[in-house]
Amino acid sequence: MRTLLDAAGLEGASDAVRLAVLVLVSRTPAESGVVKIRTGELGRWLGLSASHVASNMVPVLRRSGVVSVATAEGEYGEDAGLECRVLPLWAAQGVAGHPLALAKRELATLLRLLEAVMAPGWTHRDGSVTPAGLIGRRTGRGAATDRLALVLLVLEARETGRVRLCGGTVDTKRGRAAVTVARLLGCSASAGERVLERLEERELVLRVRLKTGSGMPNRSRLMVPAVAAAHGRTVASAVREDCSEDLEPKFSDPDGTAGPSEAPELDTESQVSGVPVADEAVVSEPDVAAALHTEHPHSATPVVDLELSCGSSGEARGRQGRRPGRACVRENQAVYGETAVAGSGTPVTEVGPLRGEKPTKSPVDEQEQAGSVVGGASARLRVVGGQKTQQQGQSELPADRELRVALTPVAWLWQGLTRWQQDYVVKATKAELAQLRHVLEWSGQAPSVLAARLTSRLEETGGEALITSPLGWITHRGLVRRPSCTDRRCDDGLRLDTGADCDNCDNVLHSRRAWRARIATKVDEELPGLEQDTRYREIEARMRRHAEAEATGLVARQAAARERERQRAAARVAAEAQAVVERERGAAEAAARQVVACEDCGRARSAGLCEACDHRRQVEVLIGEAGLLAATWSADLADPSGVAAVAAEVRTAIEDAIAAEWVEFRKITDPAALEAAGPDAVEDAAAHNAFLTAESAAAEYRHQALVVLGRSKEAEAEARQAYATERAKPWHQALPDSDDALHAAAEAAANAQSRTANHLLAARLEQLRTQARPEPVRPAPWSQRLPELAARPLDGETLEVTV
Repeated sequence: MRTLLDAAGLEGASDAVRLAVLVLVSRTPAESGVVKIRTGELGRWLGLSASHVASNMVPVLRRSGVVSVATAEGEYGEDAGLECRVLPLWAAQGVAGHPLALAKRELATLLRLLEAVMAPGWTHRDGSVTPAGLIGRRTGRGAATDRLALVLLVLEARETGRVRLCGGTVDTKRGRAAVTVARLLGCSASAGERVLERLEERELVLRVRLKTGSGMPNRSRLMVPAVAAAHGRTVASAVREDCSEDLEPKFSDPDGTAGPSEAPELDTESQVSGVPVADEAVVSEPDVAAALHTEHPHSATPVVDLELSCGSSGEARGRQGRRPGRACVRENQAVYGETAVAGSGTPVTEVGPLRGEKPTKSPVDEQEQAGSVVGGASARLRVVGGQKTQQQGQSELPADRELRVALTPVAWLWQGLTRWQQDYVVKATKAELAQLRHVLEWSGQAPSVLAARLTSRLEETGGEALITSPLGWITHRGLVRRPSCTDRRCDDGLRLDTGADCDNCDNVLHSRRAWRARIATKVDEELPGLEQDTRYREIEARMRRHAEAEATGLVARQAAARERERQRAAARVAAEAQAVVERERGAAEAAARQVVACEDCGRARSAGLCEACDHRRQVEVLIGEAGLLAATWSADLADPSGVAAVAAEVRTAIEDAIAAEWVEFRKITDPAALEAAGPDAVEDAAAHNAFLTAESAAAEYRHQALVVLGRSKEAEAEARQAYATERAKPWHQALPDSDDALHAAAEAAANAQSRTANHLLAARLEQLRTQARPEPVRPAPWSQRLPELAARPLDGETLEVTV
């Protein structure tokens, strides 16, 4: 399994791709080496959809060079069927001693193992049902990672179900079990912890807390109950570590924090009693047990056990490695997610010795000497360091709903802030919410996204109780976005808008790996035969130079971008200034035109043309247009006198209609009200009435002309042709006399007739306008004009005759 997962083509591949290779290996026939599987079935093994496998998984498998894939297209062109061959497995056939030279029985065993762990389950045609594996029902995001992790844990587990944990220094915030899972998957400790928590929620793995003979918690062990059950064994009753409840204070996990209080494998007799695990010796292992701390003096005041994570003697001092003055430092703070004080029964017992010190003063005496103000939630002032008095902040979160949702994870830290610190936190939170609204597709998600960020940062820190500077932590670590690339939607390698992994980060990582491979190849070509250390230093030096060159280029591009932005800003300012000048100039010209009198009637302040005169001009244009429309069908276009007679009749008819409309208007209008409207109201009303009447008449003449021209021979011929063409179309041949065919043919004929009428009208109007337009007078040629010009006498010219 390790040989297969460490193949060169799977470097940097996702867990889904790596798990797909394992599934293909397990289903490979020993005879042909080619496995045939549908994309939907492969997706069920991985906990993914068929479309995701076809669009995302198959191309990656092809590019990896580990699997050769031949596909069969489905109904919509997708990769429906797959014929795959795992190349490393095929290449190892016949190679003696190769880890991938698997016999038929070994391939069958691997398939049975994967079926027991992650089979999706099947319902057969005969009605029988093959149940799903341990994690076969797990689908969706992270399903492939969880399945791969469980397979690797099962292979690492002993017959008792115990998984051998990794050694060395590990992340104290995560614990050795989480780091073990992370190293198996090749991911970070935080990701390994999330995977382990999901497996624990499904009760697929257990972290069993061992105990010493005195009942104190010791190191934890990672167990796979299914492996123990398969070998006929059970895990005995032990203290199970639950990360969501017992570790809710978020203190460092004692199984991963070997502090100064723990002796590093002293050659002393072990004081640890039996381990409550089935089929195990009742003696703790040397790498698990540690010598206990110094015994307390018999005269010391008895101390009530503190409700910390698991009772490590070095846990009260935080993570800085310093020795505390007293063991009660910060132990009276509320744990993460609670408001109660975790402390002893009395104030005196809070300073009880954990390392043999004797209590000298009670905390009450120290508070009185420091001059601190003791009071409830109503106290408004407090003394800091016995000298400076500050205003106590509010105990409740802000009333604003968005701020309250965003700051809920740090409610306990909020209570410890002063008034001005709370105002500063509110200002920083509003600024971060404003930035998130510009990034998220739905701005209403900003408070919940920010709350999730604070929760994640608290988990990284280990809980609120380990934070010594609440203001600095909130403003410089909790609220700030930590992008792993240049994408503003990236935060810790995740997309803020979708919550998925950042593709740009993957591209950056892939680009850096490609550059390293390219530089390594160039070093091997230019400097062959180098020792491993020398080669490594040369590659690192060239990588640093390349990174410096990229940084220099980035600085230059940023400077160029800032210069372009400055130029664009200057251009915008200049354009706005020019627009203001143009608007002012237009307003001045409009004001100047407004004071000009009407050029037709001389009315003052009419902008060169009053409303009444404008309507009169439009009436003349409409009357002329109506005369031409009537002449297109009622007169001989080649006879100018006939056209003029028709135009005169139309003018007379429209003028009579205007006069009749004005009479009707005077009948329904109060003369006194019309005169009260102004001296020019009557004239304006008459001109407007004439315009409306002429406009209506011109529309009627146009309609009449179209009707008459639509009955012309040309229009009827076009209609017959369109009717026949429509009926001759292929889709009407089956039923040429049906209602649909006849209706379509009639509609086509009507459209053709209307188009022909409009064309004839436009052509005839153009002919009439051309005839009415006066011909331009051509000047006489210069051969005729020059003698006439030469014969003209010049002004003041005197003729002198010389004899």
